[in-house]
Amino acid sequence: MIALLLRDLKLAFRAGGGFGLGLAFFLIVTVMIPFAVGPQSSLLSTIAPGVLWLGALLACLLSLDRLLALDWEDGSLDLLATAPLPLESVVTIKALAHWLTTGLPLVLAAPFFGVLLNLPVPGFFWLVISLLIGTPAMSVIGTFGAALTVGLKRGGLLLSLLVLPLYVPTLIFGAEVARRGATGMEVQTPLLMLAGITAATIALLPFASATVLRINLR
Repeated sequence: MIALLLRDLKLAFRAGGGFGLGLAFFLIVTVMIPFAVGPQSSLLSTIAPGVLWLGALLACLLSLDRLLALDWEDGSLDLLATAPLPLESVVTIKALAHWLTTGLPLVLAAPFFGVLLNLPVPGFFWLVISLLIGTPAMSVIGTFGAALTVGLKRGGLLLSLLVLPLYVPTLIFGAEVARRGATGMEVQTPLLMLAGITAATIALLPFASATVLRINLR
């Protein structure tokens, strides 16, 4: 499993799907927002938690179409399906590799981008916590979407259309945690909901992804 994880990490960087692409997109979104809504500090402080969460979500989408496509093209996916390692473990490792190369860098960079949007000081901690809890769910959901569209020509747009509605609950509760934290409100309820969503996706979706892959590989 460690060898597979290291292989996927190397493939992610070689294919241009490493942390650089996601961070660049995240930065562009953060920089463009003040030009679109105006430079008012109070307005930027209000919308900063939602904008940062939305930017992180969209950045996660950029590399999803390559998550399983490379293995499909070179035949590695067929070998992995017949390997002693369960297919559920394979998709879990791929989701972990995606999070390490995309989700984790976004979590670490979010506070710096929050400065550009005048995020209130109390919100930095809760922004990082919410992204740290929520981004694994986005990687697991993205892996499920990639399994559904693997082998399809030009499946990137279809993948985005399938995955975005599944991201909505994570976006709602993640942004709510950051917003409440920034304004000094109680965050326990949305934080528990966000953690529950992440736990449920990690527990259930690898099995769904493996089932879909087995069907597509027949």
